[in-house]
Amino acid sequence: MTSAYRSSLFLAASGVALLIAGAAAAQEAPTDTTSVDDIVVTGSRVPSRSRLDTLAPVDVVTAETLSTRGTTEFAAALAQTVPSLVFARPSVVDGTDSIRPATLRGLSPDQTLVLLNGTRRHASALVNVNGSIGRGSAAVDLNAIPTGALDRVEVLRDGASAQYGSDAIAGVINLRLKEAREGGGGSVTYGQYFTTVETARGERDETDGRTVTASAWQGLGLGSDGFLTLSAEYLNREPTNRSDYDPRVTPTAITARAGDPEVEQWTVFANAGKPLNADWEAYGWAGYQNRDSESAAFPRLANNYAQNVTAIYPNGYLPKIAVNSQDLSLAGGVKGELAGWSADFSLVYGRNALDFRTENSLNRTYGAQSLTSFDAGGLTYDQLVFGADFTRQFEVGLSGPLNFAWGVEARREGYKIDAGQPESWNRGPIGTGVDPVTNATVTFAGGSQGFIGFQPSNEVDEDRDAVALYADVEIPLTDKFTVEGALRVEDYSDFGDARTGKLAARYDFSPNFALRGSVSTGFRAPSLQQSFFTSTSSVIQNGAVVETGTFPATSTVATALGARALKPETSTNYSLGAVVRLGDFDLTVDAYRITIEDQIVLSELINRSFSPQVASLLDPLGVQAARFFLNGVTTETEGVDIVGRYRLRTQSAGDWDFTVAANVNDVSVTKLPTSSSVLNPVPTLFARSRILTIEEGTPDTKVSSSADWSLGRWGATARATYYADVLQPGSTAAADYSTGAKTTVDLEGRFQVTDRVGVAIGVDNVFDEYPDFVPANLNSNGVLGFPYYSPFGFNGRYGYARLSVKW
Repeated sequence: MTSAYRSSLFLAASGVALLIAGAAAAQEAPTDTTSVDDIVVTGSRVPSRSRLDTLAPVDVVTAETLSTRGTTEFAAALAQTVPSLVFARPSVVDGTDSIRPATLRGLSPDQTLVLLNGTRRHASALVNVNGSIGRGSAAVDLNAIPTGALDRVEVLRDGASAQYGSDAIAGVINLRLKEAREGGGGSVTYGQYFTTVETARGERDETDGRTVTASAWQGLGLGSDGFLTLSAEYLNREPTNRSDYDPRVTPTAITARAGDPEVEQWTVFANAGKPLNADWEAYGWAGYQNRDSESAAFPRLANNYAQNVTAIYPNGYLPKIAVNSQDLSLAGGVKGELAGWSADFSLVYGRNALDFRTENSLNRTYGAQSLTSFDAGGLTYDQLVFGADFTRQFEVGLSGPLNFAWGVEARREGYKIDAGQPESWNRGPIGTGVDPVTNATVTFAGGSQGFIGFQPSNEVDEDRDAVALYADVEIPLTDKFTVEGALRVEDYSDFGDARTGKLAARYDFSPNFALRGSVSTGFRAPSLQQSFFTSTSSVIQNGAVVETGTFPATSTVATALGARALKPETSTNYSLGAVVRLGDFDLTVDAYRITIEDQIVLSELINRSFSPQVASLLDPLGVQAARFFLNGVTTETEGVDIVGRYRLRTQSAGDWDFTVAANVNDVSVTKLPTSSSVLNPVPTLFARSRILTIEEGTPDTKVSSSADWSLGRWGATARATYYADVLQPGSTAAADYSTGAKTTVDLEGRFQVTDRVGVAIGVDNVFDEYPDFVPANLNSNGVLGFPYYSPFGFNGRYGYARLSVKW
């Protein structure tokens, strides 16, 4: 353990130590403070188990906690609450601007399994192929779930593939929908950034990113004993811009737009349950979201002869990438008693469809006759899951009943790529021209500038099937010692089978102190997106635009460059933790070590200039570089999660809830992919910037402390979050830059005007904290004012007001 790592751990523990001292001084006798919000269903199939009684760490985040935030983005609000979760805000990385991935414990976004009401949630159709955190992953879009539809969120921070299946390497996020047959509520939130932007080349004031969010839910009765809970949300957000000044224009000016995209979305959800008789209940839910977002590509200057037609854009132009996301989920099931077993049968369908448009653009090979708006094609991913789960408790003479669970899961997945209109990808009649300034002959690139459309050669329509069988047993050997074992076998139609297992144990030395630990194996199947995605796109490499082809691992080009057919990632997860309870104070400390082998990554850009052999492969395809997905990276992750909470109730000073939560995390790449290429020389598949992104692209320390206060009709929340330095690496050390270690502070005040009406005002990032700006010598075009690896974004101070109503 390095000295820097020890220092981070000390920082994380210091705040918790203060809570321990205060709690011990205030109260030594244990009290029962378990509430309904503490009962969890994730990580254990034993009913009515609290978060402090589990064999693995589980965070419980209520809808009320998520609502006392300035942001109305669910993923951003959750990341402010869960210490090991990071939700970066990448920009100028095409579709990832609109569908941003979250990471748990510094691992890939697709190594966290997301459940909705305990069932597998479908992934986004988007695969992140540009230079963002989570490059190469196809993850669940957490922002497709509105906060107003949720009752709570449970985050299992432990390997759980044996319990829940593929992807559960870092942990599990289980989203629980509201269940109400009466009552309701709504809120309207308005906010915007008011900030001073200090970049390498200048300083300016900005007021942008105006956001309006309207949300409501209503509980309805279905007969005398059923429920139907409806929820809806509308969000309208204007874009932000934190680019630097462009030194290529005189006088210098802001020519780019790097920041949050423009977004308009609406979402509806329904959740229902109805007893059929004394033993059986039917349930189901449905959700739909329509999101229109628009982000920006790199600017094209007026005098850029290769990319601009002055007859169309005499002053140059900024291409826009518009993404329409339509996300659908449908579920139905029955649960009840069957031959002495608690049985649950479910059928869940999910679909995510993305349509791309390139606006304010042109195809240079059509000259002045070019279109300026292009249909660039689309991506679709869908998933159908059937589950049958059975649980039963057996009295076997132990200190408590043995809990045995088993089940089967059958899953069908599909993935499609649809081509855009021909002008978005083809070459028009004008192949070359003579630059009037340099008199050099220029070869024009085809396709729409900023985002090239998917071509007919990119079109795919693939599917696969998977079947799983699992068993899970939890045994209380004594009144203090409980053990659990789980086994799972999954068989996939495209690569074969996988077997995983888990052993966990907990020993309660007293009502105040317990130790818990687990060892498990895990796996993650290569997604269909990773197996079959193919496109041609404009990628920024060392500040230059490179036309890049992304090819399936089994394609002729990828095979020649060193790729092999993808196989599953495998993992081994060790954890050891402690639980402390001192009356109204509780503390959990959980250390972990995760080894992942054959991790799936996206290769380096292999340029045509690498060798004549590479050029002969790429030139007929009209691209300057190639990349593909491959296995072969091994990583080791070590860390510790610390969560301390102290609740203080007074008659005169109100009720207080103090929380300190920290994650200290260290990721190391221990093995790199080997190439099967027959080329001489052999291209490098995975190099410096990709390695450092895995190791240092997320903070090795994140510490969040918060205080919630309420007294009568008044309430307030204060929160401070510390993020350690994050590196945004280049191809050489000279091209590196970093965010710096930063702390953001958020404040909110609330007043309940009546029993039904409340108001709140607040400021997120009160002190207008930014990551360190990108140095001027590494920002020749001024596009990126700040590192988009920043774990808290780079938008600055955000003020907001919220009106809430309940009935």
